[in-house]
Amino acid sequence: MKVSIQKTLGILLAIVLLGGMIYLRAIQNYNKQDYHNSNFFVFWLSGRLLTDGENPYNPDQWRAGHEEYGSTSIREASFLYPMPLAIFMIPLGLFSLNKAYLGWQILSQISIAIVVFALLNKWQKTEHIRMFIPMILFLLFFGPLYLTLQIGSIGPLILIILFMAMILLQKNQSFAAGILLGLTMLKPPQGISILLLAGIWLLARRDWKAILGILFGGSFLWLIGLSIDSNWVSGFLHNSEAAFDRRLGFQSNVWSFSYLLCNKEQNCSFALGGAIALLLLIGTAVFLWRNHAKLTVWQAFNIIIPIAFVTTVYLWGYDQILYIIPIVWIIGTLVENTKSYIYAFVFLIVIDLYSLYALVQQASTGKDLWSLGTTVIVLGTVMALNLLKNTSLQQ
Repeated sequence: MKVSIQKTLGILLAIVLLGGMIYLRAIQNYNKQDYHNSNFFVFWLSGRLLTDGENPYNPDQWRAGHEEYGSTSIREASFLYPMPLAIFMIPLGLFSLNKAYLGWQILSQISIAIVVFALLNKWQKTEHIRMFIPMILFLLFFGPLYLTLQIGSIGPLILIILFMAMILLQKNQSFAAGILLGLTMLKPPQGISILLLAGIWLLARRDWKAILGILFGGSFLWLIGLSIDSNWVSGFLHNSEAAFDRRLGFQSNVWSFSYLLCNKEQNCSFALGGAIALLLLIGTAVFLWRNHAKLTVWQAFNIIIPIAFVTTVYLWGYDQILYIIPIVWIIGTLVENTKSYIYAFVFLIVIDLYSLYALVQQASTGKDLWSLGTTVIVLGTVMALNLLKNTSLQQ
């Protein structure tokens, strides 16, 4: 009876602490951030225009929407993202901007907390669950998550989609998992790289249902986009090409670094960036193919996520919010292997400090190049722990 009471009190305390952290961060961002000129406004406006019977790909309606709802920063001539994403944003568009932003702050943090708790619970050990509240606290100061919440990015939506796909793959619900993986194309630069590597891994596993699900999910997005605008694909590609050209040399991927190494000469940068990206993708694909039987779903995506980020043509540091998946695996593995919390906290401190440093550099220079170090730390630690695990098994 005493143990049961202590456990109940512990759960209640955790809920109170978690709720307090979520509320404080949400209110802090709500009071201090200019969300009228943030990424969130773009997503909210796309949903609001659709609820009003307008089209976010229409430049005149897009500009008028900015003026009507108080945004003074029009970064793109029209909506930069796929039309299906605007459709997904319709529920946000039903609310006023301030209520939608505050609600998105809370929902985003709850989604992240669910992912972290569920992943830690995979070990089914008390010592791992004890890391839940400390991990959430540290992750709130993890650079990509910190910025994601400030600007109201859709990263938490992609995170929960990818997490649910992983869970379904683990439960052998491959077709449904494939559909969810297809939905990562709501952000195509991110989705294409993830699906390419995940598709090769699934092909090696001969998981035809998952591959079919991916095709179904992608087709679903295409069709719902057509219901609003029959030319949405061409409009999206045109906007994306223009945005890519303007931001080349600003992001922490092989394309931007190649652009800088080639002294901003595009032919050279495309050749060098393409070669490096191809080598990384081929090397990762070979690794996944050869080790498909050894890797768990989680281990496979620990490698796919950072490689997909660094090889894609267009992503920002806040898109590294997906690194939460390998970070939780790193923390859980360190606790499991060392029977101590020391190394886990050291890693969290290092990843927080470095990612915040990269964020400061982005704010001061306008360039996101330093976020490459976050990828190196996460991927390097994942590979090192995998190597140590394999070495210990062989001995």
